[in-house]
Amino acid sequence: MAWTAWILAGICALGVAARAEQGVNTEDAELARLIDGLLARHRASIEANRTVEVTFRATPGAAVRVRQARHAFPFGTAINRHGFVPNNRIGPADQERYRQTVRANFNSVVHENAMKWYANERRRGEVTFADADRMLDWAETHGLHTRGHCVFWADEDKVQPWVRALDDDALRAALRQRARDYMEHFRGRVPEHDVKNEMLHHSYFSDRLGPDTRRQIFAWCRAHDPEAILYVNDYNILAGGQTERYVEQIAGFLAAGMPVGGIGVQGHFGGRIDGDEVWRKLDLLAQFGLPIKVTEFDANTPDETAKATVLATLYITAFAHPAVEGITMWGFWENRHWRPDAALWRADWTKTPAARVYRDLVFNRWWTDEDAVADADGLVRLRLFHGEHDVTVNGHTHRIAVGRESGATVIDLPAAAP
Repeated sequence: MAWTAWILAGICALGVAARAEQGVNTEDAELARLIDGLLARHRASIEANRTVEVTFRATPGAAVRVRQARHAFPFGTAINRHGFVPNNRIGPADQERYRQTVRANFNSVVHENAMKWYANERRRGEVTFADADRMLDWAETHGLHTRGHCVFWADEDKVQPWVRALDDDALRAALRQRARDYMEHFRGRVPEHDVKNEMLHHSYFSDRLGPDTRRQIFAWCRAHDPEAILYVNDYNILAGGQTERYVEQIAGFLAAGMPVGGIGVQGHFGGRIDGDEVWRKLDLLAQFGLPIKVTEFDANTPDETAKATVLATLYITAFAHPAVEGITMWGFWENRHWRPDAALWRADWTKTPAARVYRDLVFNRWWTDEDAVADADGLVRLRLFHGEHDVTVNGHTHRIAVGRESGATVIDLPAAAP
């Protein structure tokens, strides 16, 4: 359907696919009106930032079919090691269902804990990335983008006892070695990393070694992978009152010459959200001209309608904002979620209303699915969401990719099947 038709289709509550799965009650109808209103409000921004006009040249009267195969925008989730390595927490059947659900719903992942220092070096000098590599290998096999999380986390409770026992000189050497071990290990495979997690709230290393420690850590990470994008990442940003502090911190880091390449904003919500406030906070962070990613989203509430409402508001607002370059939820399944009430899939793998809203947005509202007929000049003009698309004309199908950098594009289609 054309772009205007896509907006008109929004009138249909949660979408045809979502309604087919479960009947619509009063709460669903109210949620549907909220979604339709948000989509209409942000239509121009979504069109400008997430779609591109493509003109196909074919023979007059040719039927042209365009089906999206993959989004360019990262819709991600944190993945837990118990879904990938043998363990006594979940069995093989649930592991397989866990991996199938990731493949079917997301194009980007982040390791929940398996890349953290405490998971890689529990005892001094015994460095292993075995679990992280197993998960990364699986993600690469299935074409999923992987974020790196995280090189350091200066929460004293999460710092290994052997690290805390080091004297200052040995601690500085250990930090430098950790930066080398991590960055060189994932170099060329993981393009972006949260370098020092939650620096607004945790400062164990700099408390021990001085305020310049953060600059040194970023410098060491840059030295061992010059191509990687180095992110800051913190909480109480979208779902709290510390955005201005975060802006001040980032400005200070950049003024000090730290190679900050991206801004991670966590969004751990309860059952309420203010979309206008989220937009305002994203605007504040956008002043730096750096990519912004929502790195850890969840809505921790047993109220299923409230959870779906928070998800819809956050996803539509962030997807529409021009500075945002990805959204990652911090887990999806109740049995492997740090906050089970925030999960989108229940323990028995049934979908919550939030899961249905998520799928409706990503795979219906924001998914190209077009059938058109070339005009008398052989032209078909369509607006496509950024990503990869399969285009079929005259019995021949080929894959195209379009993105923000494409601009208005003209594509010649074959006159007949080869």
